[in-house]
Amino acid sequence: MAGTSPPQPDNTAVRTALWRALHVLADAPPHVFDDRLGLALAAPGPGWTARGDMGEFTRPFRASILARARFVEDLLAEQAAAGIAQYVILGAGLDTFAQRKPQLAARLQVFEIDQPQPQQWKRQRLLDLGLGIPDFLHLVPVNFEAGEDWLAQLVAAGFDAQKPAVVASAGVSMYLSREAIMATLRQVAALAPGSTLVMSFTLPVECADPAIRAGMEKAMEGARASGTPFLSLLTPAEMLAMAREAGFRQVAHIPATELARRYFADRTDGLRPPAHSEELLVAGI
Repeated sequence: MAGTSPPQPDNTAVRTALWRALHVLADAPPHVFDDRLGLALAAPGPGWTARGDMGEFTRPFRASILARARFVEDLLAEQAAAGIAQYVILGAGLDTFAQRKPQLAARLQVFEIDQPQPQQWKRQRLLDLGLGIPDFLHLVPVNFEAGEDWLAQLVAAGFDAQKPAVVASAGVSMYLSREAIMATLRQVAALAPGSTLVMSFTLPVECADPAIRAGMEKAMEGARASGTPFLSLLTPAEMLAMAREAGFRQVAHIPATELARRYFADRTDGLRPPAHSEELLVAGI
């Protein structure tokens, strides 16, 4: 009988962690988002900055990753100040919020949902690095391929469905079918009143700025080759309509131009998220 393959991190999650670290290492301050712990988790070895997916052409996409991460954590801080005490990260990957911001995280119950094997790998890395798994951090493995219900698993891990939460889904929707996105939207929309969802979504290539279309197509080719093809590219109007249909009472589109204004306006190095590429839905119950 063939042996079970050892746990491995998700390639997309590793790339995201490295892009976040590369910002601190390669871009001038002030930094939009400071995450070097993800680099420690990924442990890519020497020469990682020379990887093809760390090249200059990826710079706008790196900015987009930074912008969405900063927005989510700014919104979370605001919601926590208003009394929200639960934070759910769908497709958590190598997210390091609980380790980077322990004072805020300790006021919350933080639930990271991910596929079992990558999450087992991450759990071990946290232990190896001496970071541990604090009581407020819940690593919730969900086998999506086997059709497991993430919300049921979440509740089983201690989530209180009667209390509001912030739910973040960043860098995930493009890999899901529209049916799967709608199912997720409906599940979140059924949470307690006062809950908020932040979901990133990728626009069709033809909507993007011409300067980055080739980069988007290259990223899509790479995703397809690695077995995680882009399945859903949505316009803002489509994303808002889906959220309303799912039952959200308040829906808003946060364009990349707004994120650039908030976080990149004073930069002189040209780093900024591309417009009409990856943008955000904020939906309230």
